[in-house]
Amino acid sequence: MHQPSVLFVCLGNICRSPLAEAAFRQEAQRAGLAVTVDSAGTGNWHVGSAPDPRAIAQASGSGVDISAYRARQVNRADFTRFTHIYALDANNLSDLRKLRPSDATAHLGLLLDEVPGLQGQSVADPYYGGPEDFAQTWGEVTQAARALVARLQAEG
Repeated sequence: MHQPSVLFVCLGNICRSPLAEAAFRQEAQRAGLAVTVDSAGTGNWHVGSAPDPRAIAQASGSGVDISAYRARQVNRADFTRFTHIYALDANNLSDLRKLRPSDATAHLGLLLDEVPGLQGQSVADPYYGGPEDFAQTWGEVTQAARALVARLQAEG
């Protein structure tokens, strides 16, 4: 198998998907897994923006600096550029299925489907919450990142 590449997708690409990207980068690095990783949003409201300051603070507290990340909108080329695309919730998965071109090669799935016992669930959206909500989101994406790294290593 060629080197895996993973894209994490939420709505605005300023909270959940940057945290998922950061957690996955951290877990892949710890495991010595060579992988390309990025995040994007299905919406275009925040294109070019840095992650939410609360997301930056949460990642920083776990030793990951995401302040240089910039939001972008998912595009059709992503479906062939990445080997795996993970939506962080069911609505974004539905939007990605509508956007997916006929020549798509990427595996498309729900991120928490990678975590036994959490299949079918959405990563908590912390946008309207406080630091505790961002901590919950970080916990969920970290759990998923560990499971995904393990699966990619097993497939490797």
